[in-house]
Amino acid sequence: MLADRIEAKWIDAFCEIFERCAVKSGDTAAILSETQSRALNVHLAELALLRMGARPFHVVMPTPRNRHIVPVRSTGASEAIQKLGPVISALQQAGFVVDCTIEGLMHAVETPEILKAGARILVISNEHPEALERMVPDTALEKRVRAAAKMLRGTKRMRVTSKAGTALDVDMVGASTVGVWGWTDKPGTLAHWPGGIVVSFPKSGTINGTLVMAPGDINLTFKRYLTSAVKMTLKDDYVVELEGEGTDVAMMRAYLAAWGDREAYAVSHVGFGMNPGARYEALSMYDQRDTNGTEIRAVSGNFLFSTGANEFAGRYTAGHFDLPMMGTTIELDGVAVVREGVLQDVFG
Repeated sequence: MLADRIEAKWIDAFCEIFERCAVKSGDTAAILSETQSRALNVHLAELALLRMGARPFHVVMPTPRNRHIVPVRSTGASEAIQKLGPVISALQQAGFVVDCTIEGLMHAVETPEILKAGARILVISNEHPEALERMVPDTALEKRVRAAAKMLRGTKRMRVTSKAGTALDVDMVGASTVGVWGWTDKPGTLAHWPGGIVVSFPKSGTINGTLVMAPGDINLTFKRYLTSAVKMTLKDDYVVELEGEGTDVAMMRAYLAAWGDREAYAVSHVGFGMNPGARYEALSMYDQRDTNGTEIRAVSGNFLFSTGANEFAGRYTAGHFDLPMMGTTIELDGVAVVREGVLQDVFG
């Protein structure tokens, strides 16, 4: 296996993102990783922090054993910390945490406790640094994502349709919405890089209708562009029927059934990508080990539909699908924010 050397341009990119995270000379910063983390990104984080005059230290956890009967991918819920008190305490005191774990701390059980102490967490997605350097975020992206999150928080109903047959209705009243533009500079907050995503976690019993994934849509858990259509029928948040022919639907059926958990069939979140620098075709440009698919989640104008855990609806499971769909129309209270896969100019 060829090993990538450290490039100065990648250190530059890491410095740019850390500067947006308000890292200053003399600041303490924890670099959290695990034994199977991408070592290149861990090293780049250390070198960038040192170049900036910060005082980094490493917290390295053994990658835990997979206790499930299927591979786990793209959950955003790292189990690396294992609820160890000394680790949590160290991260709380660091002020700034660079998260280089494989799955990331976004939905990890320890994250609320770390954030409550005032630490800010930057999740560096498990991507090759070539992808990261292309998507260093800017202030314009932050402005658009903030506007989209504000609009979603005030929305009562989301309607998603497509020429492929999607007709999905989402009651958005009481939904929790998160906008991520790629950095965090406020205590007690978390962001991930790459950014450019806005997602909502609806309340229980709020999602009904039909969702049709067309060829070319993406199953990010499998890191695969679909070659055949998959039709999902949803009733009160749950996928009650999964139809189609070919490998794509067969794999999805098998993976969902393997969990033996009804909650794996429930909706986790709904949202859309907003990053103009994220490329739809990027998944085909990297080996599977070199991408976590965060770029695909952020592709401008996609409909990001996910199944699995939704703590805001009281549902918990390790089964998870992230399913970016292209070519949909997304309406918020009748206003089209995405039309046939194109993000509309409604966010400034």
